[in-house]
Amino acid sequence: MDSVEIQEIAVSVLAISFAFSVGGRGLSAINDPVFWLMFFITFVTVGLGFILHELAHRQVAKSYGAYAIYKAWLPGLILMIVLALSPSPILFAAPGAVYIYSNYITRKENGIISLAGPVTNLALAIVFWLMMLVIPGEGGVLNLARTAFGIGFKINLFLGLFNMIPIFPLDGSKVWDWDKRLWVAFMVVAGGLYLFF
Repeated sequence: MDSVEIQEIAVSVLAISFAFSVGGRGLSAINDPVFWLMFFITFVTVGLGFILHELAHRQVAKSYGAYAIYKAWLPGLILMIVLALSPSPILFAAPGAVYIYSNYITRKENGIISLAGPVTNLALAIVFWLMMLVIPGEGGVLNLARTAFGIGFKINLFLGLFNMIPIFPLDGSKVWDWDKRLWVAFMVVAGGLYLFF
């Protein structure tokens, strides 16, 4: 991973963390006394989910002999920030993506590469959920930790579900094209966790 790729990932992580922290409340959210605490929690939980999601795509693509690199997407970054600062309940979370270059990748390999990111988010969400369950009782720091893990749980499920929307260029379009049963299975599991826990 070169310095340019690291910089583009860092900018994307900061932008997506800011967008989730503001969450449609406008610039007034920054004046909220808990904004920076929420930004830190979101930076850790969303940042971790975002980075691991993209690295999963990158590593699986490389395992198939492809060249893969993360690139920030400026229009997506701008739209994400604008929507976060507006009173809109819609959050567009697409600050960039892993670009894959290969002479030949099969539909199955492309589907597996695409599924790797959302599955990573699902796995991370389950880890956050289990960590939330094992924290005993209530208390200042413990309650804050439970809140952080709860946010990590929900946001990673959201990231996984959003990316599995079957519209190009999102991951879901390639998974749907490869194996509709796996697409449905993922959406049932991740959607069920998101709605009922």
